[in-house]
Amino acid sequence: MENILKYQNKFRIRSTRLSRFDYSSNGYYFVTICVKEKICCLGTVKNNKCELSELGIIVKKCWLEIPKHFPEIALDFYEIMPNHLHGILINNNNHDCRDGACPVSTLGNIVGSFKSASSNLIHKIDISFKWQSRFYDHVIRNEKSLSAIREYISLNPTKWGQDEENPDNK
Repeated sequence: MENILKYQNKFRIRSTRLSRFDYSSNGYYFVTICVKEKICCLGTVKNNKCELSELGIIVKKCWLEIPKHFPEIALDFYEIMPNHLHGILINNNNHDCRDGACPVSTLGNIVGSFKSASSNLIHKIDISFKWQSRFYDHVIRNEKSLSAIREYISLNPTKWGQDEENPDNK
């Protein structure tokens, strides 16, 4: 049962991560992070733009601070939607790690730190806020894929009316 783990000691789930891939390696990573139960609390889409709520502003602040806490990480396109965030993280890890003493961070560490920091600040306003426990990631392997993902992110607000993440579409 390769790549199957127990989630919360109850459910067997297949990992969404690429097996045998080093998520601390240089490259571009597309992530989607969702609010638990897809609750629309980060903003509202008006005139094809997401107007951020107070919680959404906190999420944006924490997202933009990722490079302060992880200097090897740069931010590319991102969009905060009413109940999720899409973003591209660029790992520019220039460390020589052959001796094993390398201060690199994995994608999971970075997203986990972001979720923790934003949750801590948001809980000062809304104690019930939670992120989904997992996140979606995609390793971007070439310029064509990078371009398509950037376009997808930038067009996300314009397609909110048809988006499956939009609870009004259910």
